[in-house]
Amino acid sequence: MTSLMKMDEYQQLALRTASHRESKEKVLTYTALGLNGESGEVAEIIKKAFYHGHPLDKEALRKELGDVLWYLAVMADGLGLSLECIARENIEKLRARYPEGFSSAHSLHRPE
Repeated sequence: MTSLMKMDEYQQLALRTASHRESKEKVLTYTALGLNGESGEVAEIIKKAFYHGHPLDKEALRKELGDVLWYLAVMADGLGLSLECIARENIEKLRARYPEGFSSAHSLHRPE
């Protein structure tokens, strides 16, 4: 059994293969475009499964989601942010927004 990897550990390992880090502008444009491209590949797999009759390819989705995570990790680093910090703050925001868990009623009537 494989031990779980912490998000900041993943981020540091991902940075070993990051290029286009000459400037903040290059990091952000490269990773924003990469995130968009990889997210599009995820959407394409879903589209083919639900609208073109293909089987849902979970293996391909896992690989594409890994690519999304890689671009996110590199972008976060370019902004001086850690993945663990981003994840923790997101969970705190969601807990404040939906203290009892998600519901459509809370979603429709939640304070911003």
